[in-house]
Amino acid sequence: MSRCVGRAAGALMVFVWALLTSVCAFSQMPSETQKGRPALYTASQADAGKKLYSSHCAACHGEDLTGSTAPALAGPKFVERWTPPNPAVSPGGVPNKPLNPSLDDVLFVIQTTMPLGAPKSLSSEEHIDVFAYLLQQNGYLAGNTALRADSPQLRTASVQSHPLNANANAKPAPAFIPGDAESVPVGQGPTQAELSAGQQSGQDWLYHTHDYSGSRFVPLDQINSSNAKQLQAACAFQVGEVSNFQTGPIVYQGTMYVTTAHSTIALDATNCRTKWRSTWEPKDQEPWGAWNNRGVAIKDGRVVRGTLDGYLLELNAQTGALIWARKVANPAAGETFTMAPLIYNDLILIGPAGSENAISGWIGAFRLADGSEVWRFKTVPGVEATNSESWKNPTRIKLGGGAVWTPLSLDLAKSELYVAVTNPAPDLPAGLRPGDNRYSDSIIALDVRTGKLNWYKQTIANDSHDWDLTQVSPVFSTQVNGHKRDLVATVGKDGILRTIDRNSHEALYETPITTLENVEKPVTPEGVLVCPGVLGGVEWNGPAYNPTTNLIYVGAVDWCYTFYSVEAARFIPGKLYMGGSVQESDSSQGWITAVDAATGKIRWQYRSPRPVVAAVTTTAGGVVLSGELTGDFVVFDAQSGDVLYRFNTGGPIGGGIVSYEIKGKQYVAVTSGRPSPFWVDKNSGSPTVFLFALP
Repeated sequence: MSRCVGRAAGALMVFVWALLTSVCAFSQMPSETQKGRPALYTASQADAGKKLYSSHCAACHGEDLTGSTAPALAGPKFVERWTPPNPAVSPGGVPNKPLNPSLDDVLFVIQTTMPLGAPKSLSSEEHIDVFAYLLQQNGYLAGNTALRADSPQLRTASVQSHPLNANANAKPAPAFIPGDAESVPVGQGPTQAELSAGQQSGQDWLYHTHDYSGSRFVPLDQINSSNAKQLQAACAFQVGEVSNFQTGPIVYQGTMYVTTAHSTIALDATNCRTKWRSTWEPKDQEPWGAWNNRGVAIKDGRVVRGTLDGYLLELNAQTGALIWARKVANPAAGETFTMAPLIYNDLILIGPAGSENAISGWIGAFRLADGSEVWRFKTVPGVEATNSESWKNPTRIKLGGGAVWTPLSLDLAKSELYVAVTNPAPDLPAGLRPGDNRYSDSIIALDVRTGKLNWYKQTIANDSHDWDLTQVSPVFSTQVNGHKRDLVATVGKDGILRTIDRNSHEALYETPITTLENVEKPVTPEGVLVCPGVLGGVEWNGPAYNPTTNLIYVGAVDWCYTFYSVEAARFIPGKLYMGGSVQESDSSQGWITAVDAATGKIRWQYRSPRPVVAAVTTTAGGVVLSGELTGDFVVFDAQSGDVLYRFNTGGPIGGGIVSYEIKGKQYVAVTSGRPSPFWVDKNSGSPTVFLFALP
């Protein structure tokens, strides 16, 4: 039930989407299972609901509920989302909460989250009509009594109490899947030495943000501010899938690696031809459906990625053959992998998304050889503690959050890993979790070898707006008032760029890069318009730093929302746990801002008619590379912000933009099409990789 056309969305709406897809847990059943069960709605309600579904939901979920750009609303895979993994285990921290969700829980999710970003655009009666239609399409009988929000049968009907023959013989997800012994690579790269020197590499793009420092700076100048207008499209690769496309390409020795929700693809980085393709078949539930994946990490001939059903998997970089897969996250609790991992020495570093599912977040290190766990740092340990001053819980509700879903960065000299920890849960009612909610919305600095905490700095205490900290890069050094300072840039959905001294941990400056309005006003049941909204500021692609201009370049979303609070947060295990609701504004825009890295002063700013969620990359040629949701790939003059080149790719740009050199020729790769239905205006485009070069 989503409004695809004219509505952007992002991290939050991922969770919303998945919740509604869970409705199909009461999927179609044989007619004999209807005997003795009460009719819950009338035929006229279902008829009205069908019309509403067609106008508000079908564009994404399909007219027949079989799915389109959004997951299907029927089928055995989604039954799992409303089926507790172990009926004997109670959901921790929530007294007297029954494990089995009811139909009333499902209706609650629909009423408080749908249509996406605008649940108040439908009346209570319209929500109920849509629910009646979904019940009808999933085998529930109509009767003479109208369905109401307070119908007692909804509270007593357990979603998983019905026979579900399709899952009767389902096998548990395997903890470890070995590959063929011959798939293990020997003597291939990139080596650790190459990864450590990645910041100086123009030939390759070795990590999601180019290098461990996250600079997104390429020391190449073949393409420059004088000749950028001569760029031409060299080739295009159509992915051929309908899943969302937010991948950040990796390039090594002429091969490019990109991902979709389930596929990992190796391409020739000069002509877009496919070298191999590996497709993961999910072994467990995917908390948000087939949402997205943002990329791989590579080392020693191995390609590593996370999956939506909680696995780490490793492939042979030359052939795509599986080396191993290990389940390291718990999708039943709402944990899922969307971020690109980081590999350092023999460690794979990754964390799960899912704060809005009230997970207890973590960041972990796993062996490159087999995925076995080395260490795991809990990002919100206070949610499980009793009498925590940082996470007070006067009403004894479920607390959680602290997910990790965006790129990591690394200070090699200190062996210090930087992690962006996101929001607390429930998201909106800060008064229900008094205290600073330690480590949420914080940069945490860990010893990369042991996971021990070195220091942290919280950007927002007791967050009430779902303002994740999303970026902890670039890591860089520059002169400030005549003295060298070792810095790390941080920014998130609150739209404020903060640069922090890595030694003293003080913030040098805080620079707003999007509209700020009513940010200090408390959220009320009547609603408060706040800018930025839950999808504001900086999302999954972060800043770039050019040491030549000494400027930080960052894209941003400018989109206000009305926030509504509730007195009591309703927890449904594994489901969206906002503790309130939000309503998007009708208009939005985006910015690309150049900020003086030493002072925080804005040097230039470019306004885009749509939010900017694409990557921003800069080069020694004095250019900045980025993309727009209009479909335009844009090249800017790094000093002035003047537009030097524009090319329409035919689909919104929300993924990575990288540059590299092969046989003396510089290329730019742009990922276009379907960043998600929620960031689409009129044309979703098809997931496509474009290569650009000079003639």
